[in-house]
Amino acid sequence: MNIDTQREGSRARVVLNGRFDFNSHAMFNETTDSLLRDAGINELELDFDQVKYIDSSAMGMLLLLKERAKGASKSITLFNCRGSVAQVFELSNFRRLFTIK
Repeated sequence: MNIDTQREGSRARVVLNGRFDFNSHAMFNETTDSLLRDAGINELELDFDQVKYIDSSAMGMLLLLKERAKGASKSITLFNCRGSVAQVFELSNFRRLFTIK
């Protein structure tokens, strides 16, 4: 998976591209940890437009990110969830846990 980060004011958009699975763990955590430590960032937007596959370990990473973001007083929004990614989020009730646009 590739990850690109775009900053706009106090918001950071994390653009994910490829398979979001266990192999993405180190890169995803490194990117999001850096953003959570950044005092100038209040909101993280995770863009799933180019993600075609997500597994349970990636969903676990998202849940851990949500907890860490809450502790850092930052919000998380999931964007552009389509196809199988949207189905996985729907089946797992992620709409109750995250803001999904």
